[in-house]
Amino acid sequence: MKLASSLLSAIPGLRHAFFTREGGVSEGIYASLNGGLGSNDDPASVGENRRRMAEQMGVAPKQLLSVWQVHSPDAVVVTGPWADTARPRADAMVTRSEGLAIGVTAADCGPILLVDPNARVIGAAHAGWKGALTGIVEATIAAMEKLGAERSGIVAAIGPLIRQHSYEVGGEFVERFIEADAEHAPFFIPAARQGHAMFDLAGFIRMRLQNAGVLMIDDIGVDTYSDERFYSYRRSVHRKEPDYGRHVHAIVLERE
Repeated sequence: MKLASSLLSAIPGLRHAFFTREGGVSEGIYASLNGGLGSNDDPASVGENRRRMAEQMGVAPKQLLSVWQVHSPDAVVVTGPWADTARPRADAMVTRSEGLAIGVTAADCGPILLVDPNARVIGAAHAGWKGALTGIVEATIAAMEKLGAERSGIVAAIGPLIRQHSYEVGGEFVERFIEADAEHAPFFIPAARQGHAMFDLAGFIRMRLQNAGVLMIDDIGVDTYSDERFYSYRRSVHRKEPDYGRHVHAIVLERE
């Protein structure tokens, strides 16, 4: 039902989970633990799935929070719960409030869970290629610093996402990254198709974390496209499915 980071698991007073698609009540293409509030799944099923995930996180359902993700570089500070209909538009959350599980949804994009154990500040970021390129990693770390974290003390875990061997992109995609910084070139290798390349999103996220001063980084190493335990936007497109489920990946400070 969930995967864990060995680095985060070693930190006392902290819970986290990279949830798989197993252990829920959704059916069909959403089977079974779909947590996507923006999907076209039965809202009652999504609600029950999120209740089960909240239970795993040790919080009440209303304490498991998600933002309205828009592939932005925007991070928000969380001090209390909000209604699902009042979710802020952003792609990362940070908090120092105990008992608030902050979670991002993903289905190929890169989820990042972060914590400064000394300052007891946590963060959760949704890093697709666009957010990663435009600064979601750096914005999340900066927001954590405003709450008292120190970037050199932050521990980060990169969750399940689409891996390089599954992530073929076109020439315009590559050009966008190279134009931003020529040093992005090593994250692309030639694809079988002429003019295409395979993109290393996980490596790119790791580089952004390292360049921002985060020294302790874990990577789950799972490919959402090829591993059927996970939802995959790209796989759903290739199968011509009308929609896809979303995972929740969450972190919470336990009450002391």
